Amino acid sequence: MKNSLVLLITLILVPIAILKAQEKSPLIFHASHEEKKQSAPFSDAVEVGNLFFLAGQIGMDHSTRTLISGGIKAETEQTIKNIAAVLQHHGMDLDRVVKCTVILSTMDDFAAFNEVYSQYFTKKPARTTFAASGLAANAKIEIEVVAVK
Repeated sequence: MKNSLVLLITLILVPIAILKAQEKSPLIFHASHEEKKQSAPFSDAVEVGNLFFLAGQIGMDHSTRTLISGGIKAETEQTIKNIAAVLQHHGMDLDRVVKCTVILSTMDDFAAFNEVYSQYFTKKPARTTFAASGLAANAKIEIEVVAVK
């Protein structure tokens, strides 16, 4: 009976303590590290406590503001480099990524994408992958991540 009471109190108090801690964490909406993206209607990264939620990235060469050519492998590599640049701006690297959401324009590109992806995300973060039509700039891939600092 005593153990059941302790367990019940723990199950009630621990989630309340976690929620209170999250309420005290400020939300920081970071401006882009790229001058050309300063006026975008979204943040490249939003910080909550030690979590960073990054906006989706595509295989765009940000110096020319054009999608790179070369197909899914080239776009995947550039997409990951763009993610790495945002993480680096906030003092992190790809090893700090705990979750990836990958959107492909077609699942036919899955194997080729995975070849490139697995070279960069060696820690194997949790991942969701699906296909959708109509990605920004007619991209073949978009990836968003959550990282822990």
